[in-house]
Amino acid sequence: MKLTAPKVILLLWSISLLLSCKEAKIKKTTIQNKPNIVLINIDDLGWKDLGFMGSSYYETPNIDALAKQGMVFTNAYAGAANCAPSRACLISGLNTPKHGVFTVSPSDRGNPKTRKLIPIKNTQHLSNKVYTLPKMLKSAGYITANFGKWHVGDNPLKQGIDVNVGGSSKGNPGKGGYFSPYKIDFIKDGPKGEYLTDRLTDEAISFVEKNKDTTFFVYLPYYAVHTPLMGKEYLVEKFQNKKGIKGQNNAKYAAMVASMDENIGKLLTALREKGLEKNTLVLFTSDNGGIHVISNQAPLRAGKGSYYEGGIRVPLIIKWPSQIQANTISNQNVSNLDLFPTLQTIAAPQKKAAVLDGVNLMPVFKGKPIERDLFFHFPIYLQAYKKGKDESKDALFRTRPGSVVISGAWKLHHYYEYNELELYDLLNDEGEQHNLSATNPEKAKELFAKLQTWRVENKAPEPTEKNEFYSSEFENQELFKFQ
Repeated sequence: MKLTAPKVILLLWSISLLLSCKEAKIKKTTIQNKPNIVLINIDDLGWKDLGFMGSSYYETPNIDALAKQGMVFTNAYAGAANCAPSRACLISGLNTPKHGVFTVSPSDRGNPKTRKLIPIKNTQHLSNKVYTLPKMLKSAGYITANFGKWHVGDNPLKQGIDVNVGGSSKGNPGKGGYFSPYKIDFIKDGPKGEYLTDRLTDEAISFVEKNKDTTFFVYLPYYAVHTPLMGKEYLVEKFQNKKGIKGQNNAKYAAMVASMDENIGKLLTALREKGLEKNTLVLFTSDNGGIHVISNQAPLRAGKGSYYEGGIRVPLIIKWPSQIQANTISNQNVSNLDLFPTLQTIAAPQKKAAVLDGVNLMPVFKGKPIERDLFFHFPIYLQAYKKGKDESKDALFRTRPGSVVISGAWKLHHYYEYNELELYDLLNDEGEQHNLSATNPEKAKELFAKLQTWRVENKAPEPTEKNEFYSSEFENQELFKFQ
């Protein structure tokens, strides 16, 4: 058959179409073989605020069941002790010196007469230029969605999110904000009295149903259980009639925990009913420790805002059917900084992050330990919630400027004001009650050298300028009131 010019063109077009369809099919299959990812990040949920972590007051049957289906990390840490820096670490994969978000602005909180140094100026949000976790997942073919508190920028759509409900720069839902009409951005009011945690879950389930034939990333950072404490009335009444224990007996907080658990159960059920459970990686954690005066984390010391264990150790569950053995426990020291490199390894994006400060946890999923140290840097001041009640550095502050390194079971705090060191053996002193820096100076010296090296390598800004308003006499008088 003689091929005329039009026939040649038609033949070439047909071959091209066939090849492009084949390529598209391969690409789609490759993406579909990657797991869907659901990352649940609770706000201010303490390490011990769950049934599977030892609480007898809070009721979390759905999360307890999730823990049995995946791997529980008993030594998991947030990247920082309060929400903005911790979330910046999670979303960027970078430790605080690299993104400059050290606290919720400003960094000079507390009475100026009790601050010896000028703290490092805080950066409020991540730059939109940062290559975020959602941007990386988009590069891997994922559709990305956020339902809830974003807090690392003014609009998640500028930072890698395709679909956003309720996420902005706001760090809490505002007074009355857990019930519609809402006081947050990028969400339409529901029926009067609708509960925010319910609404965000419904939006997430709707997204999953709509995108069940794609590969998706659902980031579900509930505003709960952050203040204001506002639970459903019938749940508050239920927990008012339940006997608590010292430090875990707040009925409103317990009601919020119960609603959070119920909604996570609804989402997990939806994944199962849509046939998505086997190919969905679920991660559950908290952005920092619980508020000590609301929910005691004993045996851990202190709470949110402190770099003692109660402020930075958090619950973490990772469930991935066929890849992680169910009902397993890991004592590996891990950080929310590790989630970005782990998910990047799994997602295999076209464009990878140039620099990440965490480690890939894939070997840990198979029971192989990783030798690594954890570092925290907080060159700022954060005042006490209730003076003398936080079990923190002192009666006036949850934290003063300093840094921390955790190496194995050893933990070293360094505070800038008086060049103080605190050394703790977490294996035998989980509550950080016995400072061993004087009795074990060699270990303190070893860890301090590691900390110094890390600060230099990461260009960590250090507060050295004296505060002209500081008064040692006034500070001592204030401290004396709580002795």
